[in-house]
Amino acid sequence: MSAKSASALRRLHTNPAVRISLGLSILTACLLLTADLVLGLVPDDASAAFSVRKRSSENLAVQFAPLAQRENFDLIGRIMHAVSGRNPEVLSMALRTVNGAVPAQTENHLKAWTVPPDHKSTMTSMIVPISLGGARWGDLEVAYRPFAEKHAALWMNYPSVMLSIIMCSVGFVLFYLYLRRILKHLDPNSAIPDRVRTAFDSLSEGVIVIDKQDNIMLANASFRALHPDAAVDLTGKKISDLDWLANAVGSQADNSPWQRAMYSKAAVTGETITIVRDGDAPVKLTVNCAPIMDERKNVRGCLITLDDLSLIEHMNQQLLDMIGQLEVAKSQIEERNRELKYMADHDQLSGALTRRAFLERAQQQFSIGTGQRAEGSCIMVDIDHFKSINDRYGHLVGDQAIQRVAAILRENVGEHDLVCRYGGEEFCVLVVGSGRRAQDLAETFRRMIETTCGPAVIPGEAARITASFGMSTLEAGATTLTELIKQADQGLYLAKGSGRNRVCRFEEVSNKQRASLAA
Repeated sequence: MSAKSASALRRLHTNPAVRISLGLSILTACLLLTADLVLGLVPDDASAAFSVRKRSSENLAVQFAPLAQRENFDLIGRIMHAVSGRNPEVLSMALRTVNGAVPAQTENHLKAWTVPPDHKSTMTSMIVPISLGGARWGDLEVAYRPFAEKHAALWMNYPSVMLSIIMCSVGFVLFYLYLRRILKHLDPNSAIPDRVRTAFDSLSEGVIVIDKQDNIMLANASFRALHPDAAVDLTGKKISDLDWLANAVGSQADNSPWQRAMYSKAAVTGETITIVRDGDAPVKLTVNCAPIMDERKNVRGCLITLDDLSLIEHMNQQLLDMIGQLEVAKSQIEERNRELKYMADHDQLSGALTRRAFLERAQQQFSIGTGQRAEGSCIMVDIDHFKSINDRYGHLVGDQAIQRVAAILRENVGEHDLVCRYGGEEFCVLVVGSGRRAQDLAETFRRMIETTCGPAVIPGEAARITASFGMSTLEAGATTLTELIKQADQGLYLAKGSGRNRVCRFEEVSNKQRASLAA
């Protein structure tokens, strides 16, 4: 059962009209049943069943008498079996002569038959005398199943019981409708809607309900907490007798907001009063009054609410504090998102752009460059003999070589240039500007790697770390970013095949070499 259904049942249980109507309906039904039982109108099932069995047995005895006179016991036996087979109430039958002989019987008669006391028929053992020629020939014995009383559900089908049920149901509805209307005029709280009483103490503002004579009908917990004198039960007292409230209203005591609301049948809102409490700070309140009217628009009372402005101000301050906290949290989230974005877009080892982020940003710049016919170049960088560095000095030194090369690339490019770790030891640089600038930048990269990388990465050794460079410009005819990178890659292959540690342009690649690289 849901909480809503349980609440509805509790309200019905405590409703005086429901309880009185139910009691009157049950009393009416009891009177009807008692009268019916006293007058004997309820049929006796046992007596009726005994009469039916007796008549059935007598009818069989009448049929068996002429057959017994002709000693046609075989036919009598077949009839007995047929009757017991069709009637589930019959257990067995037999013909017994005055001499005690049994010329005809069903198979189980000896087991089912019980001789009744005083040789008189009972509900389960019927004895019907058979006379032939004015003399008693014998008896017909019929064994019946024990009689079962009717189930309560069938007993309810009796007219008197059905009448009582109908009277109880209809009477309950009529009693309830009548009593609800009568009790409504006797209920001193009838001016207050049920929904208001239900949620009364859950309201944060002080709420009080008065009748037309200024008698207090209900006051919620927040109102009782406004002043120490309001902590007692206020029901039945006049609101004008609350000195602390009358003093707060001041000169308006004879024309209070609630009196004006009931007189005008309109809400009075927004009036401010201050309640003074001994040993505590004054409380500033906003008074709102709304008349309570019945279905005929007659004023039955007034609903008064008192809102604590200090509480509202406190809540507003809490709201401002919460907004400030949310702003701080928002800034922290944005900063964290920027960090996550940077981590997603940059290679952890080298600090250069990842291949995905590079292609995304390079495509944007390339599209802008081609649309404005600006100049741009792509430089592919590959550390020479990187595998031998890892094999000789270990992967840690190889990682340091990658970091050093990446730092040289990133520190020497322009603001709009892009540096990407394209593969394991391979980098790609997108340079915005003329091909000459890209050529000079590639030479700067090559020279700095050759002169600074080895000593910085492998102290105390005369090892050299160099890199090969391939480059291509938009002037070489590339129409897409992919084609531009591919051309620079072909220049890189030429540089590595020409002895490494050099810069080769795409234009230097012969047609034969281009065909070989494309294949």
